[in-house]
Amino acid sequence: MNRGRWIKKDLKRTALVFLGACIMAMNMNSFVQTGGLIPGGFNGLTLLIQQIGKEFFHFEIPFTAINLLLNSIPIWISFRFIGKKFTIYSCIMIVFTSLLTDILPAYPITHDILLVSIFGGIMNALAISLCLFASATSGGTDFIAIFLSERYGIDAWNYILLGNMGILLIAGALFGWNEALYSIIFQFTSTQVLTTLYKRYQKKTLLIVTNEPDEIYEAIKNITNHDATLIKGIGCYQRKECNIIYSIVSSDEIRKVLSKVKEIDSQAFTNIIKTEQVNGHFYQRPND
Repeated sequence: MNRGRWIKKDLKRTALVFLGACIMAMNMNSFVQTGGLIPGGFNGLTLLIQQIGKEFFHFEIPFTAINLLLNSIPIWISFRFIGKKFTIYSCIMIVFTSLLTDILPAYPITHDILLVSIFGGIMNALAISLCLFASATSGGTDFIAIFLSERYGIDAWNYILLGNMGILLIAGALFGWNEALYSIIFQFTSTQVLTTLYKRYQKKTLLIVTNEPDEIYEAIKNITNHDATLIKGIGCYQRKECNIIYSIVSSDEIRKVLSKVKEIDSQAFTNIIKTEQVNGHFYQRPND
């Protein structure tokens, strides 16, 4: 039974990764290259190197060769620090994306560069999200973002956006600023959609005023595997003692926790606060 469950889970992960790779490759050929855009991460760096080789050295380098070479160091970091199975599925994503980008024909949907930038960014975020839901990644800077999130508790996606600006500055200086500036729209759209779709590495602080602190703590622990702190307070209006449960959980766990809190204590008052960074031990579900 256990074996069957794991096989089903692995098949689901493989299907999500393959679908993500197809969307990523189609996006590269139908949107990114149509608009002459530079997407984020190592895919963008790969396209930039390809363009430099073509424009200045009159030599076309296959997308697959450059992308796999650039990803070699992040793959090693991921294998050592994030998880072996996670890295294997990520490698499947990288290889499939690279090969399909070289193989699939381009089908330009629109030549309006603003539409290309916006919808290309949305498709890029969708492809990355599918990988993340499969406990994998599209490679490159995603490895780095996840490493920083798990190692140091930093929500690094917006920092990665800043890092991508360096690639755009080089592209703008070499090939003109029009496509480089539209690429910023592409990357911004992708980052914002990604942070909306995938919330695992975002954190929320819960302050729950309740008459059932023990039961609510057990619920938080069972659902999220996170601890909590019980704070004794006094309600200012009624001057009665009250119990405040303080805990930090991942954003994708909030809905389950709130549902259980309401079930245990319908009169509980909950304040949810966005948490920028956590220092100290914070449990992360293993990627493998």
